[in-house]
Amino acid sequence: MSNNNETVITKDDAKKQIKVIRHFDGPLEQVWKAWTDSKLLDLWWAPRPWKAQTKSMDFRPGGYWLYAMVGPEGEKHWARMDYETVSAPKNYVGQDSFCDENGVKNQDLPGMHWNAQFTASGEGTKVEVTITFTSNEQMEKIVEMGFKEGFTMAHGNLDELLEKQAVTR
Repeated sequence: MSNNNETVITKDDAKKQIKVIRHFDGPLEQVWKAWTDSKLLDLWWAPRPWKAQTKSMDFRPGGYWLYAMVGPEGEKHWARMDYETVSAPKNYVGQDSFCDENGVKNQDLPGMHWNAQFTASGEGTKVEVTITFTSNEQMEKIVEMGFKEGFTMAHGNLDELLEKQAVTR
């Protein structure tokens, strides 16, 4: 396992975008599955001590993933990713929103438009996520909510999962 896998997050105010680039030590198909299979997402998506818990997932254009971030006290923050396009194992595009446990979107919290690209890179996989916001204020709110720290921690969880899978391969 290489230790140069760093989550690089850059903000572009002019485009109202956050770009996240990360290399993972795992083949393309394995990394793609970790990002698109709810059983695997539940193992890494949330920053510890939080856990991701999928209520439902329909990974296809027009489908969505409904999940909760479950805190150490059992508190739940719900979110959903509505998938617009899926081109396995290279790319998916979707709208990420905060919601209630029934998937009803919370209009008071910022939504994010995701474009996730997966590319084989040497022994591993490069994942590049471009997240677009409707305003800089919405982008700043997500940053203030701990987006960078949380996503970086979750990527560390995925490193551990991929390492365990490599051992069992």
